[in-house]
Amino acid sequence: MSLVVSASSVAVQPVVLHHSPAPGPEGAWRLADVQALLDLPFNELMHRAQTVHREHFPDADIELATLLSVKTGGCPENCGYCPQAAQYDTGVTAQKLMEVDEVVQAAQAAKDAGATRFCMGAAWRAPKDRDVIKVAKLVEAVKGLGLQTCATLGMLEPHHAEQLKDAGLDYYNHNLDTSSAYYGQVVDTRTYQDRLDTLASVRKAGISVCCGGIVGMGESPVDRAGLIAQLANLNPHPESVPINSLVRVPGTPLADAPPIDPLDFVRVIAVSRITMPKARVRLSAGRQQLGEAVQALCFLAGANSIFYGDKLLITGNPDADADLSLLKKLGLKARAVSTTQADMAFPS
Repeated sequence: MSLVVSASSVAVQPVVLHHSPAPGPEGAWRLADVQALLDLPFNELMHRAQTVHREHFPDADIELATLLSVKTGGCPENCGYCPQAAQYDTGVTAQKLMEVDEVVQAAQAAKDAGATRFCMGAAWRAPKDRDVIKVAKLVEAVKGLGLQTCATLGMLEPHHAEQLKDAGLDYYNHNLDTSSAYYGQVVDTRTYQDRLDTLASVRKAGISVCCGGIVGMGESPVDRAGLIAQLANLNPHPESVPINSLVRVPGTPLADAPPIDPLDFVRVIAVSRITMPKARVRLSAGRQQLGEAVQALCFLAGANSIFYGDKLLITGNPDADADLSLLKKLGLKARAVSTTQADMAFPS
């Protein structure tokens, strides 16, 4: 798998998506518009992002979401960042789908620790009918605890999305990962359009969308702009936008990717906030490597959600006590538990 940024990365490959209103003359966020934001002087960018953030999230609370791998390893995809890909030697042992009681126990522990959303991840390319039936039971059980529910299961057919909606699924996560231009250098077992089609199925079923990407995979700055533009031009833009800093796992093709400059990561958060003003922008994977000072800048830039708990699928994450300590230092409060439909909708 090639990981060299080619000259073609400066152009966004055509994909089928719908545009939402934005500053561009055609009513969409143009790549040049997003790049211009990323290139702003840092203080100016932070000011603009904080202004947008205060307008749409005056309570300034932080959503705590917990992620559990309910089916680990053995994935047939070749995503260059993923230690769960079967073809990479990363020490991950494939495991079957967890039982309902195991998941409920983990979800209750997450709720007791302060989480309001519980996300279930399964390492599939795409779930089969029997898989969706089993996951629907997990969703029903977790929903019964009073938590918001989220799942990430790979590509999803329309009827599977409908089944999960009927079971009470609130959010479906399916990241675009990077720009359409750079995508083929990270994974080639599915297409960018496959990802957009899954998002369309989720949206049509009435499930809220959780969709973001990963930075630090060797992409160029214009690819970061391309990712943000694609996300912001979804109609509507995602309710949740997880921004991941690559966790470089030995055995994966991206194990030796150069780390992103921390201030460039903050810029991605800030521009995500400006271009998707009503979204919960989530600090996701890689927070352990960022440190408290950079995380504080990310919150200032408009991040208002974190994955909470000492593990993300199979990679490390700051422990709950450390997160609560940081929020206390910054004078930030955790979002209160609520599972009403009004709460899941965009704030006005």
